[in-house]
Amino acid sequence: MTQPDALALLHPPFALSVRAGDLTLRVLRDADLEEYTALLRRPIFEDPQSDLVFPWYAVDPDARVREAVRFQWRLRAQLSAEDWSLPLGVWAGDEMIGCQDLAARDFAVRRTVGSGSWLTLDQHGRGYGKLMRQAMLVLAFDHLGAVRAESSAVLGNDRSFGVSRACGYVDNGTQVTAEDGRALTLQRFVVTPGTVVRPAVEVEVEGVGPELRALLGA
Repeated sequence: MTQPDALALLHPPFALSVRAGDLTLRVLRDADLEEYTALLRRPIFEDPQSDLVFPWYAVDPDARVREAVRFQWRLRAQLSAEDWSLPLGVWAGDEMIGCQDLAARDFAVRRTVGSGSWLTLDQHGRGYGKLMRQAMLVLAFDHLGAVRAESSAVLGNDRSFGVSRACGYVDNGTQVTAEDGRALTLQRFVVTPGTVVRPAVEVEVEGVGPELRALLGA
């Protein structure tokens, strides 16, 4: 097992690492931001004008990158047991290909997590989207003690729907949200330890120690 470095001792999420097949998921550090922001300038969606495009992506690339860096720093500063988000960078081998976020509010009471994820367009269709979601669920259920994981996607995002259902998520109603003055309908999904579809490869998790558990209310 890898020993945490000095910075991970000060900020326990930095010690977290999840490996599944050739994928590695770990919390982004400042040293990763150059690679991360370069990735944000690449295509993620087939149609950049579609309603499926994330609002944070549908802006000028320079503005997107500046806000993304500020967002990463805000997540660290605001992390608490009552409200936390872990931004996990996703690497295939040595190449960063996307991000898989894991978040919760009042986790000590609700034991419920939410998530969001994206891959660069050239990495779609390789099974990475499913595997990184499955790895995240193993972390949440087996190592943090979650009993429920929720997700959602805009109606019409069949690719995202397919990944969710392949991981064991089931439909959980719809909701209407406002994005940039538009009303968008989201399909909600939910999965539990009893319905999750686990990956065919072993998932190895490091860095979930007492300090991280206390920080997350786990």
